[in-house]
Amino acid sequence: MITGKVHSIQSLGTVDGPGVRFVVFMQGCNLRCKCCHNPDTWSTEGGTAYTPEEIVSKALRCKEYFGKDGGITISGGEPLLQADFCRKVFSLCRKEGINTCLDTSGSILNEGVKQLLEETDRVLLDIKYTDDGLNEENAGCSLNKPLEFLSYLNVRQIPVTLRQVIIPGLTDKADNILKLKEIAAEHTCVDKVELLPFRKICQVKYDNMGIPFPFSHIPEPTRETMEKLNQIIQK
Repeated sequence: MITGKVHSIQSLGTVDGPGVRFVVFMQGCNLRCKCCHNPDTWSTEGGTAYTPEEIVSKALRCKEYFGKDGGITISGGEPLLQADFCRKVFSLCRKEGINTCLDTSGSILNEGVKQLLEETDRVLLDIKYTDDGLNEENAGCSLNKPLEFLSYLNVRQIPVTLRQVIIPGLTDKADNILKLKEIAAEHTCVDKVELLPFRKICQVKYDNMGIPFPFSHIPEPTRETMEKLNQIIQK
């Protein structure tokens, strides 16, 4: 019997893909992003064990709220670490007419992940930095990993929303946004780009876990900065 380690579930989310979503946050992550909001999802230990059937049963209770755009999103942590479980959840959801969305860093691409993508209607792909050195230093993997993942999504023509967190001093410059825009333009599967403001409400989690928040010294971006960068994306 397949089971997955789930960190938490949000019944009616509105920021994790199109429409209203039933969001499953998986336990465990292979990266250590310095801006991470959920350090409590890093460890592959812990979490609550669920079968795919149990997850889908819960999602079905919310189906009436999904409308034409909503559905289920599996996030993390990093869901690609539990690709077989996620694939089974998505397979069952599709049989129930529930749209499937995968929120990922795209840092893993193997046969299990490719099978998961066969059951995926949309991918929310984090391009954390457009500079390889910054990605290695602040996320823990080469930029080539998510770009390879994106290339595969493009071959399969799976719809993609590119996402990036705007971090003052790191990703808030026009040249970075232009590079992100160029990456999107080179892949016809990308139909949306989202810029997300860096937030520090996660500080309490780091404090409770007794570990330092690496970006505690960085301010949140201003509304004016976000508007300026979004204008570059929209041109």
